[in-house]
Amino acid sequence: MTRTRLVAAAFLAATALTSTEAFALPQEGDRVYTADQNSNTVTVIDPVKNETLGQIKLGDPRPNVLSPLYKGQVNVHGLGFSPDHKTLVAVSTVTNSVTFIDAATNKVKGTAYIGRNPHEAFFTPDGKEVWATVRGEDHLAVIDPNTFEETGKIKTTSGPGMTIFAPDGKLAFVANSFNSQLDVIDVATKKIVKEIKVVSPFSPFVQMTPDGSEAWMTHKDVGKVTRIDAKALEVKGVIDSGPISNHLAFGKSGDKTLAYVTIGGENVVKVYTTDDEAKLIATIPVGALPHGIWASGDRSRLYVGLENGDGVDVIDAASNKAVAHMPIGQAPQALIYVPGAAPGGGAENLTPLKKAPENLTLNLKAPEGSMGAGQVVSRNLGLIDILEISASKLKPDTPYALFVEGTDEPLVAFKTNEKGAAMASAVGPVRAVGKAAAGEAKSVKFRVVEGEKAKADGVPALSGG
Repeated sequence: MTRTRLVAAAFLAATALTSTEAFALPQEGDRVYTADQNSNTVTVIDPVKNETLGQIKLGDPRPNVLSPLYKGQVNVHGLGFSPDHKTLVAVSTVTNSVTFIDAATNKVKGTAYIGRNPHEAFFTPDGKEVWATVRGEDHLAVIDPNTFEETGKIKTTSGPGMTIFAPDGKLAFVANSFNSQLDVIDVATKKIVKEIKVVSPFSPFVQMTPDGSEAWMTHKDVGKVTRIDAKALEVKGVIDSGPISNHLAFGKSGDKTLAYVTIGGENVVKVYTTDDEAKLIATIPVGALPHGIWASGDRSRLYVGLENGDGVDVIDAASNKAVAHMPIGQAPQALIYVPGAAPGGGAENLTPLKKAPENLTLNLKAPEGSMGAGQVVSRNLGLIDILEISASKLKPDTPYALFVEGTDEPLVAFKTNEKGAAMASAVGPVRAVGKAAAGEAKSVKFRVVEGEKAKADGVPALSGG
């Protein structure tokens, strides 16, 4: 059903990371975008119809990218948008690039090539610059959004992961992927004014509360969320959220602002109050390995990218239930909701969503009386598969190996972190090996075995099939 868009002057003042409440969303012209790491696409969704419109192709899917003659983008990972909602930026981590996309036409306007392993990029609140975190180095790349050229660097602690700007545009908060701190940067001088120590060295995502009073950041490695007082510039509290805490967003139910955190290790989104003492009020089951999340402009809907489910789930904030699902590209990472991105329709120049072979996704469980949980996903790419495993609640700082039941060679070896969690991946003929091992049973089974030199017949820490 067509609804009349509410127009307000606040639209032009909206920052790249804070959607205005002047819109009762979803509305015609609004768009949801996902950065699809394995298919190297940006998927475009109409949130009014909960319909996947198509994809913006930035590169070829794996394994086609494995060539010295390859020209496209690889590992499309991060997403941001301009204050006027007319331009998207997509970060590709392997090709060290930031791609600028016209939201109305879905056409690539230009690409900036910057330092090693960038992670996220966002426009400054005045729209004059894009700041991209160069995670493999020690700075933010400053890019001119008109010429697509890097014009400068902002020195940070090594490993910057993501930047968020305060609503007034005066401060920027930079999360880190390798060091236990948050850098606070004065936007005018582009200098660090405060280094805030936090509980973990791996923080992939940081977001401001709608009123700008706090910055919340996730700690993927230890399953926590830290709250930063944006005025005092100090830690306000730490939430023990759960294994593989990926991204977070702020929704609204009635007059209450709530925090929604994607917990990849449990396939849920956890909902917390934003009171001085945050309280868990809901746990919402979603698809496989929730990762990116963003709220609609009025914060009544939350859109969740499913890294292992190759889809987006929609959460209604009033009921705290998943109410819709859309298929997208492979292995979505970042997700954004952009009000008014395509007021004239915005479906042109899109590539139809290519239906990939169905993922093989299996949950792994620990033997009765033991701790541990995990998930294995195998994406078929023709002759080979990309296999990914996520595990949690195992022994901390301990080596493990993943086997196909009935084989002697591990598919992948990994080591858990201090919280007993880990993620690992491998490329190979997983399904062919699985079918051969399964024989007449036709059911592929996996087992995770502990040990530096784990053997297939060892006692499984996790198993499933």
